[in-house]
Amino acid sequence: MGILGKLFGSNEKESKEEKQPLPWQELTSIDQLNKIEKASKTKTQAIFKHSTRCGISRMVIRNFEGSFDLTENQVDLYYLDLLNYRDISSEVAARFQVFHESPQFIVIRNGETVHHSSHSAVTPQVLHQFV
Repeated sequence: MGILGKLFGSNEKESKEEKQPLPWQELTSIDQLNKIEKASKTKTQAIFKHSTRCGISRMVIRNFEGSFDLTENQVDLYYLDLLNYRDISSEVAARFQVFHESPQFIVIRNGETVHHSSHSAVTPQVLHQFV
């Protein structure tokens, strides 16, 4: 325990429930967008567009992962590294009719965007109304 933990009474000794990693699927090809569109007819699809060089984006994804509480059966969750896949990011914006932002969270049902948010408005809790 560090000096600050000792001074301010850190509860590091309390056991924390181990959080399972999110069921991210990497979005790396435009062909996957066809799959997402088709799958959205029966299951909620969500795309998280993340800039790996942006501190705000890092904070948002960390908060998102920390409060995500759904299962793989409820939603397909895609992760798009938009710096490495700019062409896919552009296609997402065009196909699902959303203005590009980063970080950005897009929810798709029945082939259409039913929700999108960016920056501090990105939260997984919005998914509950679409599953």
